[in-house]
Amino acid sequence: MDSRLLAIKSRRDVPRSELDLQVRRVVVVLCGSRGGSSLFKEALALHPRIASLDGELDPLLALSGNGFNQNSDSDYIESVANTSELASSILDEISFASAQILDAAQLLRKWKNRLVLQFPAHFLDAGAYRRLEQSLEAALGSIERGDRRSEAELQRLILSSVFGDEPWRINYYDGNAAPGASRHFDEPLKVEEPPFVAPTLRRRPFALSDVADSVLLFKSPSDAYRIGMYERLFPGAEVTYIHLTRGFAQSVNGLMDGWLYPLGFFSHDLSKIGCELAIQGYSDRVSFGRKWWKFDLPRNWRSFTRAKLEEVCLNQWYSIHEAILQRGVCTLRVSFEDFVASPASVLRRVTDHLGLPVVALPGALPIKMATDPPHPKRWQKRGPMLMDLSRRPEVRDMMGLLGYPMDSRAWL
Repeated sequence: MDSRLLAIKSRRDVPRSELDLQVRRVVVVLCGSRGGSSLFKEALALHPRIASLDGELDPLLALSGNGFNQNSDSDYIESVANTSELASSILDEISFASAQILDAAQLLRKWKNRLVLQFPAHFLDAGAYRRLEQSLEAALGSIERGDRRSEAELQRLILSSVFGDEPWRINYYDGNAAPGASRHFDEPLKVEEPPFVAPTLRRRPFALSDVADSVLLFKSPSDAYRIGMYERLFPGAEVTYIHLTRGFAQSVNGLMDGWLYPLGFFSHDLSKIGCELAIQGYSDRVSFGRKWWKFDLPRNWRSFTRAKLEEVCLNQWYSIHEAILQRGVCTLRVSFEDFVASPASVLRRVTDHLGLPVVALPGALPIKMATDPPHPKRWQKRGPMLMDLSRRPEVRDMMGLLGYPMDSRAWL
């Protein structure tokens, strides 16, 4: 393992846990990148009996020696390394929605543990880490447990304190990009993929008393390539898989936007393995386009390092859903389009399927991980190109398997 990762691990305060052997129920949402899973998971995570991570599992995988350029040449993981360490990291971070702000000591540990994953090379410097501790203590000391300000306001306050001398770093946090920000992400060591998730304040830690009647919820697009992993991490649990779908035009368009977006979705720095990308419409358009792979990494990624960007994105959409369907593990399939149209009824389908009470939704769902403000038919900006792709037999076949019509008038 990279010595810098080992140094970052030493900075994190994560107690060992044995709750992994007692967890009874796990739910995994299998989905494609730009498939709406962040919003879907955010809504489910409001349920009082569903515990979830603030973000995704991938940074904890990297710290435990799992993933690309560690024990895999892609996002596929055949054998999980250091399962006990990984399970302890998960159980330390997983939590429930709460109206109560965590106490100052818990928040300090939580924020330190997370921020060193977001700018690891920066916080390896002893002075920078000391300033992190000091600024967090100052910001958190100003927040009362009964503070009525929103999560977003409190998170912004803390980030502004931590990065007061380098406010450009705040642009890499979901929902916090300044208008016109364009300085692209280019950290020398990447653990968490931006847009970063700011740690939440109003959460309740998972405890032994929650084991009997609670569910652990996970979602990450690359989990489609890791089916079977959660069974090894939680050997006594029943693992339920839900397949979240989204049509190809909306997904490919969103992926292409994300590949060109300077503030996020940087998953793998391929220069670390001596690979230079020459993706047409990407490598020739953006300054980071020759070394940064974005989003998930299918097994066949090496065949697309010199392809057109739309081919790369189509392959990402197709490969994930093909992997999910081939494994045949999903017991419920829901479409993101249906969720957007009727979130309450779709969530009721999910909670009924899981045998949980209905969850109440807020008045409006938040915008999550967006490159631009959402609006209907956004895919039409690349309409001719996407219509050409829609004529391919493999696209028509996959759309049919996922339950989507090929009449573009029905695509949202």
